[in-house]
Amino acid sequence: MRPTIASVLFCTSLIVSPVQAQEVTPQYGIAMHGDLKYRVDFQHFDYVNPDAPKGGDVHLADIGTFDSLNPYILKGEPPTGIGLLFDTLTAKSDDEAFSEYGLIAESIEVPADRSWVAYHLRPEARFADGSPVTADDVVWSLEILKTEGHPFYKSYFANVTKAEKLGPLYVRFTFSGGENRELPLIVGELPVLPKAWWANRDFSKTTLEPPLGSGPYEIAEVDAGRSITYRLRDNYWGKDLPVNKGRYNFASMRYDYYRDATVALEAFKSGDVDFRSENTAKVWATAYDFPALREGRAKKEEIANERPTGMQGFVFNTRRALFSDVRVREALNLLFDFEWTNANLFHGAYTRTDSYFSNSELASHGLPEGAELAILDAFRTQLPERVFNTEYKPPVSDGSGRIRSQQREALQLLQAAGWTLKDRKLINAESGQGFEFEILLVSPAFERIVLPFARNLERIGIAAKVRTVDATQYQQRLDDFDFDMIVGTFGQSLSPGNEQRDFWGSAVADTKGSRNLAGVHDPVVDALIDEVISAPDRNALIARTRALDRVLLWGFYVIPQWHNRVFRVAYWDKFGRPETTPKYALGFDAWWVKPQAP
Repeated sequence: MRPTIASVLFCTSLIVSPVQAQEVTPQYGIAMHGDLKYRVDFQHFDYVNPDAPKGGDVHLADIGTFDSLNPYILKGEPPTGIGLLFDTLTAKSDDEAFSEYGLIAESIEVPADRSWVAYHLRPEARFADGSPVTADDVVWSLEILKTEGHPFYKSYFANVTKAEKLGPLYVRFTFSGGENRELPLIVGELPVLPKAWWANRDFSKTTLEPPLGSGPYEIAEVDAGRSITYRLRDNYWGKDLPVNKGRYNFASMRYDYYRDATVALEAFKSGDVDFRSENTAKVWATAYDFPALREGRAKKEEIANERPTGMQGFVFNTRRALFSDVRVREALNLLFDFEWTNANLFHGAYTRTDSYFSNSELASHGLPEGAELAILDAFRTQLPERVFNTEYKPPVSDGSGRIRSQQREALQLLQAAGWTLKDRKLINAESGQGFEFEILLVSPAFERIVLPFARNLERIGIAAKVRTVDATQYQQRLDDFDFDMIVGTFGQSLSPGNEQRDFWGSAVADTKGSRNLAGVHDPVVDALIDEVISAPDRNALIARTRALDRVLLWGFYVIPQWHNRVFRVAYWDKFGRPETTPKYALGFDAWWVKPQAP
């Protein structure tokens, strides 16, 4: 049984601090907006089986390679699953929009204005070597991530101005930058790293030395670039906490790396891989007819979810002069024939994406009105008029593959932007240069989708070269913004906030390694991101997010692709899983290996 809030207060430091002076009541969890779903005495999340058996070995697959076991820096490529080594201050529930409950933190103190947050750490929290997790570790973790970690952390924790140790197990974070209700929850996501272990190691460098963490798993075996095996820790300090009950049931998880998805699929069909999440509609429809599936020894299932699908699309690098003109980007949007692609390549499995927050109440629709209109009105002179009088809709074809009307419209836009069609080639009237660019891919499976798009471009005089590179080179080129166009994804939650700065913020547009892949550099977008972050309640968050969505869509930073509303999974019949699936996640960490399974 977890200690009560009252016992926490008796166990914490006797230092009289400003936190205590304000008589802020310690809480066991925190919600972004509204109330917590789970009561203070909850025993486990609703989407787990608290009696799930522990044990069994699971073999999984990934594509590419890895060369570092430090997942918190820009250098190197870390392996999948490495986050299982590290606990955070709080744990997020997967059936609430954005709520967190104490993990390393036993209780949370936050004032009404959320200008700071303080955490009381659990005295039983331990790193894998048995050393206690202390306030010193928490303070150091924030400092090292902001100074030497991946640029994402500097942006994500930008408004966390100070971390103070108020006692051995008591730490306070102070915020700046105005109202930002999300910051206490963001700090809760801080991975707590062992200060003493890193004292004689260079945090900024890649390493293949297994790092010390406090999470449920440790590294059992590493074959650099080829495989990594994680082993469930028998002495994991947090295994009986309510946020962990029924989770982390596999005795070991091994990830084998394959050169491409086709080889990985064959490994699954042969039994070398136990579980597979399928992202390619054609493969899902045509490639899973094999004896074990027909005999019931393997299963293929679509599991519905309610999470926002985010945005996947062809991403323009607007840092390139070629794509700096919005008319050019809009013209190329007209030349992607989704209807033909969906019918001929995807067996009709997908829905066209028309929002950065698809499949959620956060997506803009119709014309702006009410609170959303009021927000946009403040920027009316800086926005195109169609933001206010035209609903954004991707172009729609008849699916025949003939898009002549869209080609004519695209050529009109390109001509207005200074391009002329000569001898079946688009030429820039000013420079005399032809319209040529590269579409950079990491997966050969995507070539069959991109090549028809490239042919549509060729028909109006644009030369688009498709190039596929290995995962390491691809990531390096993304980090350096060394590309013209890529296929990118921007995952979203039901509670967008500070991560939007890393997606679209001007401050990180030229910061290597940021997720502002498109190079968005727009003061209106920056202002709307701030509005989203400072939303005081759910209704305000919805209106502000819709306004941001609408401005991004009319900026034509991507050519939207598609989404679906299910998880496609295939697995060998060795797993058990809870009766309830969380609304916003697959919940694989709550599955288990059936005792009789091999």
